[in-house]
Amino acid sequence: MRTLRLMKYRLQHDLKHSLYVIIFGTDTFLGKTFDIFLMVAILLSISITIFDSMFNSIPWLQTTLYVLEGFFTFFFTLEYIARVYCSPEPKKYIFSFFGIIDLLATLPPYLSFFVVNARYMMTIRMFRLIRVFRVFKLFNFMSEGNMLLRSLQMSMKKILVFFLFVVILIVTLGTVMYMFESNVPDSKFSSIPQSIYWAAMTMTTVGYGDITPVTDAGRFFATVVMVLGYTIIAVPTGIVSAEMIKENRKASGKEIICPQCKQKGHDGDANYCKYCGHELYN
Repeated sequence: MRTLRLMKYRLQHDLKHSLYVIIFGTDTFLGKTFDIFLMVAILLSISITIFDSMFNSIPWLQTTLYVLEGFFTFFFTLEYIARVYCSPEPKKYIFSFFGIIDLLATLPPYLSFFVVNARYMMTIRMFRLIRVFRVFKLFNFMSEGNMLLRSLQMSMKKILVFFLFVVILIVTLGTVMYMFESNVPDSKFSSIPQSIYWAAMTMTTVGYGDITPVTDAGRFFATVVMVLGYTIIAVPTGIVSAEMIKENRKASGKEIICPQCKQKGHDGDANYCKYCGHELYN
């Protein structure tokens, strides 16, 4: 009995190891082949979803697309279960970035039983193509992507404060426009929420044109809001750009110059000068 248990354990261990090498590995022929096949399957499944939305009035074609969609759903479900099974730390994989994306990419066909047209969310599988950088060893692109993510993380607090300011500004501008336009006969500014919607469309320079002011004061105020919108849009770009410059300087430590003592050669992750202690980034 003990021998049988030992053999069973070894078989399971060998199976997990083999699956892990194929599914998670990219250094072996089978691992790389599997990842390339997976990417082709992702592209085909997304194409099927797009064609389904285009030719849903042709019965025979829609039936064919449903069958293919079911095949890919079955394949991706088995693939996700296999990833969880062979992962050395299943819980860590499940809650990792790729683990969450893999799960979200698998769920839409099942959610379509409860939510109409939920299967079209299968286009989220496109995120799984990020693995192309790992498969083809494009680590230079990965480092650039990591620098962008770090820049976004570092600027997130500033962007949130700016976003709160924009929300307050849009509500205020919408309310002011409501004061100008609400008393006009057949005015489309029928309520403050409707006016806030107009302010958001104008501030973001979208301008659908479904709501427009008719009074002279309202048009003048709309012009001010339009100009203000152009100036505000540039702010988040400047915040992220400044953080990207800072991250780029950190990545090339020899170019970091202390603003106090003008010394170079600091470590890439240093925030203070190792010669005089002055802050490197103001």
